[in-house]
Amino acid sequence: MKPWVPLGRAPIPGSPDALELWQRGEEFSIRISGYVSELMNSRQHGSEEALADYAVPLVAGRPQPHVLVGGLGMGFTLAAALRGVGQNGLVTVAELVPEVVEWNRGPLGEVAAHPLRDPRTRVHVGDVGALLRASRQEFDAVLLDVDNGPEGMTHTGNDWLYAPKGLAAIRAALRPGGVLAVWSVEAVPRFTAALERAGYAVDVRRARAREARGGWHTIWVAQTQVSQRRTRAARE
Repeated sequence: MKPWVPLGRAPIPGSPDALELWQRGEEFSIRISGYVSELMNSRQHGSEEALADYAVPLVAGRPQPHVLVGGLGMGFTLAAALRGVGQNGLVTVAELVPEVVEWNRGPLGEVAAHPLRDPRTRVHVGDVGALLRASRQEFDAVLLDVDNGPEGMTHTGNDWLYAPKGLAAIRAALRPGGVLAVWSVEAVPRFTAALERAGYAVDVRRARAREARGGWHTIWVAQTQVSQRRTRAARE
């Protein structure tokens, strides 16, 4: 078996840790320095794609839908959002770590078919939370794959996104009937309750990390100003 080869290392703003990019043959891995487990792997991206596949169809029929993807990762959520948003759509991706953008423009780009090259893609290098706070009815959908979900491990500043003030700011950044979808490595029941208290109609879904196998991840699909029944009908 081929050995893992380090390709890059990037500091995480606000954290003592760093992100590391590794390659073994055609497989890529992003890890956090000092941790044994991977943050993401190019062979396990089913749930990252499901984050967009579950949410974007709910807004794809709108004129010029605008989707915000929080967290570029390996580009799989961005690529799925572009597939679903239509030719008149726009997808903005916000990434905190500049090197992750450069990795996706370089060696990582091919694994998700170079979504950064799509003319419908806009890149915001910076904190997605700051972008959301500055936005008012800008987005039809917000897809968050930031850290590991509501109970993250890389950047404590991400906690704000999942707290009441963050959920309220996201609602303000969404257009009427907009959708918030959140990826998590595990189920967090208290976050479901927090979404409902914030006025979202919530559908908790699951997706496998790797097609029909691999671990299960949790995805919340939360819609504003619509009933749970309408949310499910639109999804089906």
